[in-house]
Amino acid sequence: MRMNDIAQYLDNTARADRLSGGVRLIPITTPHGAFNVWTKRVGNQPRLKLLLLHGGPGATHEYFEACDSYLPAAGIEYYYYDQLGSYYSDQPDIPELWEIPRCVDEVEQVRVALGLEPENFVLLGHSWGGILAIEYALRHARQLKGLVISNMMSSIPAYNYYAERVLMPGMDQAALAQIKRLEAAQAYTDPQYMDLLMQHHYVYHVLRMDAKQWPDPVLRAFKHLNPKVYIPMQGPSELGASGKLLNWDRSAQLRTIDVPALTIGAQYDTMDPVHMQAMARSLPQGRYLDCPGGSHMAMYDAQECYFSGLIDFLQELAADPR
Repeated sequence: MRMNDIAQYLDNTARADRLSGGVRLIPITTPHGAFNVWTKRVGNQPRLKLLLLHGGPGATHEYFEACDSYLPAAGIEYYYYDQLGSYYSDQPDIPELWEIPRCVDEVEQVRVALGLEPENFVLLGHSWGGILAIEYALRHARQLKGLVISNMMSSIPAYNYYAERVLMPGMDQAALAQIKRLEAAQAYTDPQYMDLLMQHHYVYHVLRMDAKQWPDPVLRAFKHLNPKVYIPMQGPSELGASGKLLNWDRSAQLRTIDVPALTIGAQYDTMDPVHMQAMARSLPQGRYLDCPGGSHMAMYDAQECYFSGLIDFLQELAADPR
């Protein structure tokens, strides 16, 4: 950025969240009461505002903190956001809240409160956040300037098929058998269960780094995961989805989302990169970003590719006067 652009990007004098360094608690209403969700703005760029939807469900914005190394230098204004039930937001113990339509309504309330408008609003959803972003786009496409679906397939049945036919056969079969025995016994909190997953699944398909070297933002996001949100929706198993998302499939509806869209996949992702490339072809204005060597957390293990492709897409949108 030029010096005058940097000055504009860093100018918070007119921003209502200046006192708190960009942090705002957004009040939202639900059929089961009123709550607050946590957001934080970084930067000042009226032409483009990126709202980040984290995964889980029930994880946190924290693993997105890698954005700080790339997006400010590109002049992109972006918003961290912990969804209801996540660590920095209210965490009501009300099972009826964990439904997709209610979550979509929450995103819309956050958009309105933050003042994100059709001429500048881009929504990025990663993993579960990708499901939420697709659902939001199906209901509120008119509010979007652009859409990014990161490391998420448009069909949970297709994801489960991929896990059964590709991911699990590629694992150490003795370890897989032990994982399956622990799942059959519902021993999901047994330390051996997570140890086996980390050694034989996570470091190959979730984040391709030695587990002892996983970045602090990722570790915090895992530490702060809310199982009271995650398990009812995703299900307890880490080798496929069940729960309320079991039959979710929006592949046939992608063709109705007529906004500039980017899907992001990676070579070793838990999500089928071929499927995500096909998603881009189904979206009327879609394109695909492939991250060779990356996995589900490609923003870390294929970082340069991930952010270079994302920034290119976002800067094209910012330059588009529509």
